[in-house]
Amino acid sequence: MAVLKAKDIRKMNENEMNSKLDELKFELAKANVTANRTNAKTKEIKKAIARLITYKNITKSQKEEVKNK
Repeated sequence: MAVLKAKDIRKMNENEMNSKLDELKFELAKANVTANRTNAKTKEIKKAIARLITYKNITKSQKEEVKNK
């Protein structure tokens, strides 16, 4: 299952985040093909993807902010 907590995401570097994101997107595609509708598994995968993307955007903006100072 695709349960990802914020503390686990913070421990990842950017390459790990990108690979996990690709893995989750593939898992979501597989789940959608087999289910033909939204179920608990697809919802959890979508939440994990959203967490990863959000954390990536936050860290990216923080890096740009430090760079601009």
